[in-house]
Amino acid sequence: MVHILNVIAALLTIGFGLFGFLAPLHTATALDLAPTNSNMGLSEMRASVGGLFVVTGIAVIWLNHPMAYAMLGVAYAGAALGRFVSVLLDNPPLAKAMIFGGIELVLAVWLIAANLNRTL
Repeated sequence: MVHILNVIAALLTIGFGLFGFLAPLHTATALDLAPTNSNMGLSEMRASVGGLFVVTGIAVIWLNHPMAYAMLGVAYAGAALGRFVSVLLDNPPLAKAMIFGGIELVLAVWLIAANLNRTL
C-alpha cells in the first residue's frame, strides 16, 4: 500500500508540473502571477513550476527507493513552509494559499513519514 501511495504522490507531482510545463500562462494566471515586458516569466514557469516537478516525479518513480520518496517529501515540506510563511507575511488570498499549502503539507507528511523509517 505504501508503494501505491508513493507512486500516486509522484504522479501528482508530474501532473502539477505538466501544467507549468505545457500551460505556463494558465499556471501563472492560477498563481496570480502577471507577465512583464518579456516572456522570461513563461520561461521561469516552464522551468521551476514545470520541468522541475515533471523530472523530479519521473526520477522518484524510476529510482523507486524509499529515500527518493522521502526527499520528494522534504521538497514538499519546503514548499509548504514557504507557503505558510507567506500567509503570515505577505497576505496572499487565504483560501488559495491554504489549499495549495495544505496539499503540499499532506504530501510532505505522507512521503516523509511513510518512507524515512524504511531507509534506516
